Amino acid sequence: MNASESATTILIHLAGGVALLIWAVRLVRTGAMRAFGSQLRQALQSFTRNRFAAFGSGIAVTMVLQSSTATTLLVSSFAGQALIVPAMALAVLLGANLGTALAAFVISLDLGWIWGLCVAVGVAMYLSSEAMERPRNIGRVLVGIGLILLALIELNAAAAPLAQSQTFRTVLAAMGSEPLLGILAAVAATWMVHSSIAVILLVATFAASGLFPSATALTLVIGANLGNALIPVLDQLGAPAAQRRAAIANFATRLVLALAILPFVGPLSQGLLALPSPDGRLAIEFHVLLNVLGALVFLPFVRPIMALVGRLVPGGEAKAQAVAPRYLDASALDAPTQALACAMRESLRLGDRVEAMLRDTMTLLEKDELKLSRAIAAADDGVDTIHESIKLYLVKVSRNELTEEESRRLFEIITLITNLEHIGDIIDKNLRELAEKKIRKRYSFSPEGLGEIRDFHHRVAAALALALNVFATRDLDLARQLFADKAAMREAERRAADSHFQRLRSGRPESIETSAIHLDIIRDLKRIHGHVVSIAYPILETANELRESRLRETKDAARARETPAVLIPSPQAGG
Repeated sequence: MNASESATTILIHLAGGVALLIWAVRLVRTGAMRAFGSQLRQALQSFTRNRFAAFGSGIAVTMVLQSSTATTLLVSSFAGQALIVPAMALAVLLGANLGTALAAFVISLDLGWIWGLCVAVGVAMYLSSEAMERPRNIGRVLVGIGLILLALIELNAAAAPLAQSQTFRTVLAAMGSEPLLGILAAVAATWMVHSSIAVILLVATFAASGLFPSATALTLVIGANLGNALIPVLDQLGAPAAQRRAAIANFATRLVLALAILPFVGPLSQGLLALPSPDGRLAIEFHVLLNVLGALVFLPFVRPIMALVGRLVPGGEAKAQAVAPRYLDASALDAPTQALACAMRESLRLGDRVEAMLRDTMTLLEKDELKLSRAIAAADDGVDTIHESIKLYLVKVSRNELTEEESRRLFEIITLITNLEHIGDIIDKNLRELAEKKIRKRYSFSPEGLGEIRDFHHRVAAALALALNVFATRDLDLARQLFADKAAMREAERRAADSHFQRLRSGRPESIETSAIHLDIIRDLKRIHGHVVSIAYPILETANELRESRLRETKDAARARETPAVLIPSPQAGG
């Protein structure tokens, strides 16, 4: 094997080891969230009575999840819903910082053959527990831990030859002479893999192989520590201020710590080398000490820190918060059942918003308030925003391995929000504009015509309320009731049209001038009802209550009802 082939092989092994490490860390986090997600959430909410309890819960939860980013997103979500005091949220995150360092410390211990045992037991649990989700996910965690240990062994083997490469040493030496470059490289690497544990373990492995001096290793650890706090800040850029403050405060504390420690990296590296532990654990132990120091310095001052961040990041955005999604918890994305529950809550909130728009539309038709028309238009903008947020959230959920039941629920949610968005558009683009046209031309409905519109509107509003109940309960009887209402609506539409044409024939002036608007309103309400009934289709299809020929049969039946009978003489009859 020549030199170029040898270098290529080393780089391939190195890339494979890094990829395996990143994937394994994600596997552990996903399995832990699915297996213990609800208990971890309860722990974070329960143990925040004081800063020390909050700090301890942050350590414990993060060591289980293997990700302070996941913990930060959880806590930020709670803070955004006022379920946790801001100061206690920061205390949890300071604990999460230390929890990440301790998790890396435990994983980096020389466990040798333990990786094989973890993978074997994990695979056995995963394959033998197909009907039970928690054992399968615990197996997923064990497999992930085993693969992390295997990745570290592979990285050690791949990095050893690189230590002899003068070119590689020159590149890393240049990074060591420019601490800012090293920090930026570590921040970028942590952002790319979304895991400081993976980057810290990688730095420790390379340092143990002699690829760069100890001072460079400490600089990279500072960068990874800083990058890990930056991830949730960037991930929540569009979130309300109350939700972002804890993550911003945590990033600020790490930034202050990095700026204070960086000038002393050289002496610190020499001092740590004098400790009796192996040289290869320098980066790991420094990471732990860095976060212990951060906790000691900042934990006593969590209240003034959060008060300062509150002033720097004001929450004067009540209108923006009103249209922003409230229940789409990004930290639940690795647990599909919980994530779908979040999407369901947000979808029902979207349904309430559309119900309010439909209710306001009737008020607008009766009272001619142009101010209300503008409010309806603004409400539809909010519907579009929330619909888009739920849709993108479901896309992320769908990247997980979903059970058949989870896939079915995801489809039901998509069906609901799609129909709600269409209803919002009909209200905004059609009914609202028809109402404005009536106001501008100073038209008035006849008492009978307004009564018909009011009755038709009441039927549609009742159907929408029933559809939301069908979605929430998945009750088959309610779904049948909603679907059966289609025939009644067709009959109500026919009666309304007949009554309107009778008034036109009688020459009622109000009916004549509002005829086009009246008929268009009835038509649009009928279209809304069609979207409402569509919400029940997934539940009925799951129960095999719908036949593929239902549309054709409905048209044939309608044609039979509407076509007058034609008497055809029999052959025996006379001419």
